[in-house]
Amino acid sequence: MNTKEEFEHIKKIKPDIAVVVAYGKIIPSKFLNLENTMFINIHASLLPKWRGAAPIQRALMNCDSETGISIMRIEPKLDTGPILIKSKIKITKEINYEELSAKMSKLAAKLILEALNLIGNDKAKFIPQNDEDATYAKKIEKIESKINWKSDAKNIVASINALYPNPGSWFELNGSRIKIIKAVEVNAKGAPGEIINKNFTIACSHNAIQILELKKEGKNKILTEEFLKGNKLEVGSNINTNV
Repeated sequence: MNTKEEFEHIKKIKPDIAVVVAYGKIIPSKFLNLENTMFINIHASLLPKWRGAAPIQRALMNCDSETGISIMRIEPKLDTGPILIKSKIKITKEINYEELSAKMSKLAAKLILEALNLIGNDKAKFIPQNDEDATYAKKIEKIESKINWKSDAKNIVASINALYPNPGSWFELNGSRIKIIKAVEVNAKGAPGEIINKNFTIACSHNAIQILELKKEGKNKILTEEFLKGNKLEVGSNINTNV
């Protein structure tokens, strides 16, 4: 939206409302200052919490119990505009990014219709955000996808869920990259990164995770029990290359 042609196009069609979803960039002020045009945004968090690029992933990685959708009027700064509507959605321990995103999309579709109805009937009341309560959902970096076994099991499972399906959480086993599709926290002890039983349970700094579904590099995803039929685990070995 930084070209003269795009700006002139928006000016020509004179929209009453411009709805922005997952744009990922700051809308230039000259667009926001167009007379009789309101820019509103569908944001995937309960603002002012998790402003920024990866609100769904960060909510999951932070082990939040809830998230939601916020409909806000856009300002020149990132996700700082006043809020028209917010609605919550619960986050369970089992849900991953793909599943949560789908649920939030349905909620967003419902809320944007409500928002447009309020605006169209001159009943819209935009409430300013409290900047002191703001947190930021920074972009997911590739380095975050490699599992650090020195973290708590709870946080590792949360990251596995948050990064599914892309980029995915992974570790190396016998020279091959293993992407974990699904895992659960279990009450067990061992050195971080230690394979502690034949069920593919790996110790973390606190508790352990049992891998339920995985994907070996270059292969299709499979249940762990199927993987173990053709791959022998060395119980007691440590896959943490940092140890």
